[in-house]
Amino acid sequence: MVYTKAQLVRVAKRKNNEKRKYLVLNTMQGKHMPAEPGKMIRMCKDLAEKIRKLYSTETLLLIGFAETATAVGSVIAAELNCLYMQTTRENIPDVEYFHFTESHSHAVEQKLIKTDFDLISDQIRRIIFIDDEVTTGNTIQKLINEINKSYPDRFKFAVASVLNGMEKEAEDRFKKDGIDINYLVKTNHSEYTAVAEKYKDDGICLEPDFSIPRVYINRKDFFAGFNPRKIHSGGDYEKSCENLWQHVKENVDFKAGENILVIGTEEFMYPAVYIGGRIEGCRVITHSTTRSPISVSIAEDYPLQSRCELVSFYEDYRTTFIYNLDKYDKVLIITDAWNYMKKGECSLVNALYANGNRDITLIRWFSNKDYEGESEK
Repeated sequence: MVYTKAQLVRVAKRKNNEKRKYLVLNTMQGKHMPAEPGKMIRMCKDLAEKIRKLYSTETLLLIGFAETATAVGSVIAAELNCLYMQTTRENIPDVEYFHFTESHSHAVEQKLIKTDFDLISDQIRRIIFIDDEVTTGNTIQKLINEINKSYPDRFKFAVASVLNGMEKEAEDRFKKDGIDINYLVKTNHSEYTAVAEKYKDDGICLEPDFSIPRVYINRKDFFAGFNPRKIHSGGDYEKSCENLWQHVKENVDFKAGENILVIGTEEFMYPAVYIGGRIEGCRVITHSTTRSPISVSIAEDYPLQSRCELVSFYEDYRTTFIYNLDKYDKVLIITDAWNYMKKGECSLVNALYANGNRDITLIRWFSNKDYEGESEK
């Protein structure tokens, strides 16, 4: 399928960020904006097909960038059934990291698990960095530099993104270094700052509510057996998500024609997208909570009209957000925060309640059997 900027691109205004005042939102990605999971999966598979044609004879490692591209990378890795890792801002115990920065971001520090990378370094020849949108390529270059410090001249590199906004100078720099650039849609960011600054932050804003939710939450834990933030096969992750779907079917009663929302939490997006894509006979939408603070506006041509401030499922002191919440017949929240914070759960459930939602199911993905049973039943 051929994609266009008009289909995929919306420009939003970053809140309190002077480094880069705009944020490019993808209408089909299902991160900041609600999207149909089937369209998101199809888009990522089309990007996977480009990779397949170019690198069919090579053993690949895909690296997806947190938090927005984790699901994009997972769909592609599942389609190609190749090795996959993601960068992360979470703390994984007992591992060593590659550390690098994403200087324009609200959360600058990024890392990749070097301990896992070392385990598979002899198996691969090409590393492909997966992102939803590349603007300068600087973050990717920083990670390449860190990898080359430990493995000089070992790997070929490539980039694959849904959107590419690199200027000619940046593209020429990558090409000179032998880094392939692949994408679905080319964008031009020269006017995006001016576009973003036109809008006021005058949309609907909901403050976090930590009170006991006024709606019963159906909790259903799922033991997956592995941590998707660590090195894995994309095919194995897909199989675990299929097992999760069977678990969901046994515990959630879907009725034909219902409006369904499936929510992921921060970096943990792919299972929500996968489950959304498996529900049939309903109108299904997916998106996720995010660390990204974005302005909301009542302007008709602005992509985000409402913002709910939340506490993270992963850390009580971390602020997260969800945008454009609406009323649905059923809501599924899928998270891998096994030690989820009560404030995080309460703030998200109360935000859903404030938007008219009453049928809410919370599913926790366990990677360690030892943690099963710790949630309230």
